[in-house]
Amino acid sequence: MGLLPVLWIVGQPWWIERRRKALRAKPFPTRWREILKRRVPYVRLLPADLQLRLKQHIQVFTAEKAFIGCNGLRVNDDIRVTIAAQACLLILNRSSAYYPKLRQILVYPDSFVVERDHTDGLGVAHRARQVLAGESWSEGQVILSWQDTLHGAATVDDGQNVAIHEFAHQLDQETGSANGAPLLARRAHYQRWSRVLGDEFAALQARAARGEPSLFSDYGATDPAEFFAVISEVFFEQPARMAEAHPDLYGELSQFYQLDPLSWR
Repeated sequence: MGLLPVLWIVGQPWWIERRRKALRAKPFPTRWREILKRRVPYVRLLPADLQLRLKQHIQVFTAEKAFIGCNGLRVNDDIRVTIAAQACLLILNRSSAYYPKLRQILVYPDSFVVERDHTDGLGVAHRARQVLAGESWSEGQVILSWQDTLHGAATVDDGQNVAIHEFAHQLDQETGSANGAPLLARRAHYQRWSRVLGDEFAALQARAARGEPSLFSDYGATDPAEFFAVISEVFFEQPARMAEAHPDLYGELSQFYQLDPLSWR
């Protein structure tokens, strides 16, 4: 009897991969193809082999993750496939366990309100209300506004995509709290990652303080975690501009995601 837990631990990865292989082998539903064409035009930019891989990832993702509608929103295939397509874009070429910490995606009809407690510089506690389009929690949840998700998916070149942003946070949170240093392929990569992203983060903070325009949203100057999520949006949606203005940064993200969106345009 004592061997059973050991056998389960050893055999579980094999069983999970066997199940995922079966899911990837299934024909992609015709209705889902129509949803991708209508809701996620970005997919048409991908080479044929990556389109096939994305569809396979979508089949695994939708089978493993729970989608929960909030404030009266009823979850349907449009919601599942649209969100899954954007989430799986980030892991398209990565050796990924499909966001192992993520259990469920909560979807609101529109932007949602949260209350945050914070303490000011004088030590006085305050509670503030914030209107958000998305959130990522290290406890296994992503929260998205459906309308904002639709808008982000429909416009493929504005550098703004809430789903990409929040799922980039999920990748960052695989190592614990989001801090702008996600799990890299090799330990030797961290030194260059830290230098390149640190320099670019400091430059964005300086530009934001001076009120100067930037390719990246000023929200990325908030902290390193938000910087990583913001530059991930731009990497996928405005690769040419990023590669020209920030070649080292583009190179780091291309190595991390194991993709070159510039070659798709």
